[in-house]
Amino acid sequence: MLDGILSGLSTAVMPMNLMMVIVGCFVGTFIGMLPGLGPISAIALMIPISYGLDPASGLILMAGVYYGAVFGGSTSSILINAPGCSSTVVTAFDGYPMAQKGMAGKALALAAYSSFTGGTLSAIMLLFAAPALASVSLSFQSSDYFALMLLGLSAVAAFAGKGQVLKAWMMTILGLMMSTVGIDKGVGVERFTFGLTDLMDGFSFLLLAMATFALGETLMGILKPQQDTRKEESSKLDSIGSMKVTKEEIKEVAPVSLRSSILGFFTGVLPGAGATIAAFLSYGMERNLAPKEKREEFGKGSIRGLVAPESANNAASSGSFVPLLTLGIPGSGTTAIMLGALIAYGIQPGPRLFVDHPDVFWSVIISMYFGNIVLIILNLPLIPYISKLLMVPRTVLLPMILFFSITGVYLVSFNTVDIFIMLLIAVGAIALRLANFPLAPLLLGFILGGLMEENLRRALMISDGELSFLWERPITGIFTFLAVIVLLSPAVAKLVSHFRNRGVANPTH
Repeated sequence: MLDGILSGLSTAVMPMNLMMVIVGCFVGTFIGMLPGLGPISAIALMIPISYGLDPASGLILMAGVYYGAVFGGSTSSILINAPGCSSTVVTAFDGYPMAQKGMAGKALALAAYSSFTGGTLSAIMLLFAAPALASVSLSFQSSDYFALMLLGLSAVAAFAGKGQVLKAWMMTILGLMMSTVGIDKGVGVERFTFGLTDLMDGFSFLLLAMATFALGETLMGILKPQQDTRKEESSKLDSIGSMKVTKEEIKEVAPVSLRSSILGFFTGVLPGAGATIAAFLSYGMERNLAPKEKREEFGKGSIRGLVAPESANNAASSGSFVPLLTLGIPGSGTTAIMLGALIAYGIQPGPRLFVDHPDVFWSVIISMYFGNIVLIILNLPLIPYISKLLMVPRTVLLPMILFFSITGVYLVSFNTVDIFIMLLIAVGAIALRLANFPLAPLLLGFILGGLMEENLRRALMISDGELSFLWERPITGIFTFLAVIVLLSPAVAKLVSHFRNRGVANPTH
């Protein structure tokens, strides 16, 4: 192992490869900032360039683009509530309210620091834990994945305000229903397409994310011009705010960043989980762990709510390289593209990669540490300039967001029907928002729907259609038990609060 690390280090510090890290991070950050374009688009653009490089340099370039895009995606989430990629959707929940309060600089600085923490910690963990984690992820079966996703769905209470848990669950179910539209992957039969060929591929995540967040926010801005004018004036008075993070705030968020980085890394290690699920899980965990007064701040500009997903999604980005490099299993759409690039180089990812290509394996892992240093050096000085987006008048900004949203969705499928579907979903999202329904659970249900169905089908086949698979394996049983606890926690908390209030109202003498 030590020989492999030294071989990887000598490869990673070559001038060409260091340049690839810098170029990858810069390109990834820039593309990640553009609403509608994420790491998948960025890496797809890099593939033709990487073919002219040797395997180690090409992979280092694409890895830099990957975590650079995740790093940069938080910028558009914070400033204009238009997530650059799916893993930064959660960042918008508290980052955007902070920007509206004139704390855009602090929000961007916190995002940069927590991204650096998550990325660096995960790179160190990856260095020492990759061989062992490969065997752990290999032991996971379909029932374990299903139970893990059940746990992720049960955390929807984290995205609900007081008295809104039922609404959050309703939106989760709606998201699950939307994920079933299209061709059934198991039997190849059309479902809920109503005879429309354009619905055979189902809805894309980008379409749904852009419709509910970016486009929804734009149309809400048009519907409420007076309110938005006030926001514009306040943002002009204090367009960025202080970038300084106080000692008290560092003390508050340091444990949050540490916990979320560890959770994000281990979530990223699981094939199929990825940075988006890691961000949702960490946000839910931190909201549940926060004291009552801090819990009320979530969704309104909480620094904990910003730091948790930013640490987790960057840590998960590094963690997702474990199943890719050690098992040849892509953990996300982005790593699936990288798997294709590896195979095109004539390299077969899997347990033999340690032995056959140690320079490629270890140089990619070591380059991640350099990449995180490059990202923090690149991003912190740019924050004052990036934040100038807030100075753009809303009459200019709203059409720009509209343009990027529609263009981003169109470039995925080159299908004009997707634009009409996006507009319809955006109108529905506005109606739901006006009715005080949270939209985050809708996205969570949609993301997990397809994966849940696939793993449930496999688990039922293995168990002959019996639901006993939920508790037969220890790992599955633990995840199922935790899911039940999390699911019941809002009701239990309400009951405890009710009895406590009764006790206060009727004190015993």
